[in-house]
Amino acid sequence: MPATMKAAVIHAPGGPEVLKLEERPVPRPSAGEVLIRIEAFGLNRSELFTRQGLSPDVMFPRILGIEAVGVVEEAPGGEFAKGDVVATVMGGMGRSFDGGYAQYTVVPARQVQAFRTELPWETLGALPEMLQTAWGSLFRSLQLKPGDRLLIRGGTTSVGMAAAAIAKRHGAEVGATTRRADREQLLRDCGADRVFVDDGAIADRVRHEWNGGADKVLELVGTSSLRDSLRCTREPALVCMTGMVGNKWSIDDFSPMEWIPTAVGLTCYDGGVGDFMAMPMQQLVDDVAAGALHVQVGRVFKLDEIVEAHQAMEDNTAGGKIVVRTW
Repeated sequence: MPATMKAAVIHAPGGPEVLKLEERPVPRPSAGEVLIRIEAFGLNRSELFTRQGLSPDVMFPRILGIEAVGVVEEAPGGEFAKGDVVATVMGGMGRSFDGGYAQYTVVPARQVQAFRTELPWETLGALPEMLQTAWGSLFRSLQLKPGDRLLIRGGTTSVGMAAAAIAKRHGAEVGATTRRADREQLLRDCGADRVFVDDGAIADRVRHEWNGGADKVLELVGTSSLRDSLRCTREPALVCMTGMVGNKWSIDDFSPMEWIPTAVGLTCYDGGVGDFMAMPMQQLVDDVAAGALHVQVGRVFKLDEIVEAHQAMEDNTAGGKIVVRTW
């Protein structure tokens, strides 16, 4: 094992160019921790917000990255064997301690899942946070059941496409939105039964075409479309606010009595380590390998292309999950 590693370090907030590739010492694990040789990681919008200085609790310099996949190099407590293929997410990664934008990372063993697969690293790098967010939103927050009508607002996001596939496998009837009509087949390939081209006001159309509306709505666009998403339902219903692709965090002049229809519940999902560890990682990886769970990898970058990767995320030009290879 080398004494040093490559890492993308941020010393102060700003644009993509503030991510600097540096040589750093390989971190050393203590009992209860795992040293992972990172093979790949996915990019997440929360990392974009942190890079922009919108995470006030994050101190710089910092190695960002809330997820990673790779192999175990050391586990002093014996929780894992050297060479185990593992994934890790959240738990302070890239925020309170250095995260996945590097060739090695040390994380608590309690936030690591091992699994077996022959999938390539480019695919595996897209999975942990995306699947954790989709799974937790559907089953913890929305309490999805077979036969439910699920509308995914922001269907062409990586989480949206994963959620469509998972929900379809679970027996739900899936509707998904896109702003571009030419993406309809992509959403249908992921499991959508219905596709709604989104002009920002689709509630009347959804209720008319879908016999009254959806039972559950997964809101991935954010506050800009939340009011309309609440109106896409038939009672009783649940709407889960999970994503903020629209980059707007708060609602101006929010009036609950005007916004929330009778008998429609509004919740959110902000998953953590417990949700990741409760997720059936092996089953989901097997579903991906079997072609039963569609994963849309957008673009794959190398670690020394991290600036370009962040620019692609900021510009929404990847067409799926952005993955970075570290070696």
